[in-house]
Amino acid sequence: MASRAYNIPNLLTYARILAVPLIVVCFFLEGRLQSSDFARWTALAIFVVASITDYLDGYLARIWNQTSNIGKMLDPIADKLLIASVLLLMAADGTIAGWSLWAAITILCREILVSGLREYLAALKVSVPVTRIAKWKTTAQMFALGFLLAGPAGDKVLPYTTEAGITLLWVAAILTIYTGYDYFRAGLKHMVD
Repeated sequence: MASRAYNIPNLLTYARILAVPLIVVCFFLEGRLQSSDFARWTALAIFVVASITDYLDGYLARIWNQTSNIGKMLDPIADKLLIASVLLLMAADGTIAGWSLWAAITILCREILVSGLREYLAALKVSVPVTRIAKWKTTAQMFALGFLLAGPAGDKVLPYTTEAGITLLWVAAILTIYTGYDYFRAGLKHMVD
């Protein structure tokens, strides 16, 4: 049982969770370093590696037949921690501002609501499978947050990096609303007596 908790797919999930405080530390150091660009590029590198583990952990668990209950529980939690922390960091440092905050709020609210819905349905022994469009939503979120993490440092290398991130954030928010509606529609029939 313990060996299943420490298989490679689960270790990748644990690494994604550990990436969250590392990214936060980069932004804490950003104001204290001579070059804030270094902190942003470091945070982006950690985020990219963490995003790749999101794909790899599930893929490896399936092909190696190493799925586990802890992996099924922690994988969505790791995703939400990563996405929520980066959204909050980007809002705190002003990379996401003005009307674009609504896209971030939409994403955060949907993630919390769907987590609650999944927990409720799990108690009823109802499984809500992840749809293909939900995977596209996660991909759009990861790309948007990658561009936003690069932010002003990225703008120096590739103009309009931040604007591309904001555009992708709105795309992700629209997909987030659509997939959230799908989850609620699927769960509603089990919630109504």
